[in-house]
Amino acid sequence: MTYQADDRRYERQPYNRSGRSGLKLPAVSLGLWHNFGDTRPIENSRAILRRAFDLGVTHFDLANNYGVPYGSAETNFGRILREDFTPYRDELIISTKAGYDMWPGPYGEWGSRKYVLASLDQSLKRMGLEYVDIFYSHRPDPETPLEETMGALDRAVRSGKALYAGISNYSAEQTAQAARIMRELGTPLLIHQPSYSMINRWIEDGLLDAVEEAGMGCIVFSPLAQGLLTDRYLGGVPADSRAATSRFLSADRIDLDLARGLDEIARGRGQTLAQMALSWTLRDPRVTSVLIGASSVKQLEDNVACVDGPAFTEDELGAIDKITERYTAR
Repeated sequence: MTYQADDRRYERQPYNRSGRSGLKLPAVSLGLWHNFGDTRPIENSRAILRRAFDLGVTHFDLANNYGVPYGSAETNFGRILREDFTPYRDELIISTKAGYDMWPGPYGEWGSRKYVLASLDQSLKRMGLEYVDIFYSHRPDPETPLEETMGALDRAVRSGKALYAGISNYSAEQTAQAARIMRELGTPLLIHQPSYSMINRWIEDGLLDAVEEAGMGCIVFSPLAQGLLTDRYLGGVPADSRAATSRFLSADRIDLDLARGLDEIARGRGQTLAQMALSWTLRDPRVTSVLIGASSVKQLEDNVACVDGPAFTEDELGAIDKITERYTAR
């Protein structure tokens, strides 16, 4: 059946300006890191993307190596984009990144001009696009001059293959340096994408200040700490859970007291633990958007509903800080 977007889609999501730019992003964006590669049915991916857009999620975030195998998330997204979203391209923010390993040899990762621009060309081909809205340097390269990596981002924008440039996983100092270089080149950085959650607060120690000073937005990933901040583990570690099956999360990181204490606060707010964790990342006005993943339409709907939650009271924030204090990474 031909997809037709919900006429009420823009009534369901707040949109926040990214730093001092003219671009607004939805408070909740959809990341395609997991669940959109060749190991998942494409019709499930299609259903998630359709429902996301119907709920006002206009931003879909990818990277060159997302999916199993690498590149498959972009390929599958490109197919769905072509078949379902062609009439809505100008209503979408599509982002991708280059920085982690993508192909063999010395030119297949990090931050050289050679790799960054070749990766962008490959991503555009996989997705069937003439341009992406945001193109990121996915991580800083300790051996390539920052001027070279930022120069590649500048070139991507000037060539028309990207509308905006961003960075991800850069420290506060690296962010300030990158922003200065890009201002001098005449292509200001739009946004920074770091990890952030109630138990991973490293961006509060200088990065958010650096982002604000540079006039950039901030979109955070892993707000649920790979599932730790959900109700998935309230009763233990299920055999089919990410903690039991993924290299990104191990069972020894699961703390039931942490999850249950936070869940009690969430229930008092009329939210699930995941919804509260997502709302918490958005409490700081310097955070433009939060990236969620989804393996099903129901999970997507539940998480997007975080925007309907109440504002945090000082007592709630204090209680959260007390519970997470000994787990918090800074």
